[in-house]
Amino acid sequence: MNGPLSSAGQEKDRARLRTFREVVEFYMIDFKTPLGKGIDIIIIFLNLLLGAIFVIDTYNISSGLRDQLWKLEILIVAIFIVEYFLRLYGAPNRLSYVRDIYSIIDLVAIMPTLIQLALPPSYFIYDIRVIQTIRVLAIFRIFRFLRFISQNHSFFGTISLGMINVAQLVVSIIIIFFVYSGIFYFVESPLNPDVQNFGDAFYFTVVAVSTVGFGDIVPVTQAGRLVTVAMIISGIILIPFQAARIFRAWLMTGREKRMQICPGCGLDRHDIDAIYCKKCGEGLPDNGNV
Repeated sequence: MNGPLSSAGQEKDRARLRTFREVVEFYMIDFKTPLGKGIDIIIIFLNLLLGAIFVIDTYNISSGLRDQLWKLEILIVAIFIVEYFLRLYGAPNRLSYVRDIYSIIDLVAIMPTLIQLALPPSYFIYDIRVIQTIRVLAIFRIFRFLRFISQNHSFFGTISLGMINVAQLVVSIIIIFFVYSGIFYFVESPLNPDVQNFGDAFYFTVVAVSTVGFGDIVPVTQAGRLVTVAMIISGIILIPFQAARIFRAWLMTGREKRMQICPGCGLDRHDIDAIYCKKCGEGLPDNGNV
């Protein structure tokens, strides 16, 4: 696995950029230069802020604060729109970019706000279901974080496959809890007095997925029961699957180290690519199966 680019290497990469489109493409996918890393930090912060706005909006807050949060959401979504078109402009194959899973996730992140802006305000007064549908779509904005743990865009630099698997496990758990909490809130809050905000729904999701089942909050609607079944099934399948990948990688790594046996002192704890024994300095055999 290649290490981080040196400053000289980064300068050479930038020097090879001939057009403005290539410059845009470079910095929208770069995560090693200061500017590229800064863009990623800003996007991650705005994603977190948008998620916080979604959660706060489920609580009983003043109309003035709700209006301020709505204006802030519009500003953030406007930045995401600019980001989307910059990525599209800089993409070598724009049709492939539009079909890319991360591009689709980016669209899902901005569509709820755009739909709400496009519809007349009076429409929401008479059909509360429209608001609920739009806000449920907004839950899926959390999937944007998948971009920053992909193997071809490791924001934290060049990291091992094991650490990528750990990050994917953590993000998978967060996504399961966040998405199902939001959906459960919207289907249960109109009829369930025990589900008043996102916090109540999140508490129920953690209890349900962990199969603890205290029973202080239970779904009272058919839709809520279906969401509960889906979240439990997702939890018992996806989380152990991701965890198994991590343990399997660790076990394989451990076996590779033990197979690299020193013929001089017999020490078997070496990295698979080690050339000399770290204890006695004896040259290690080319084939680890000794």
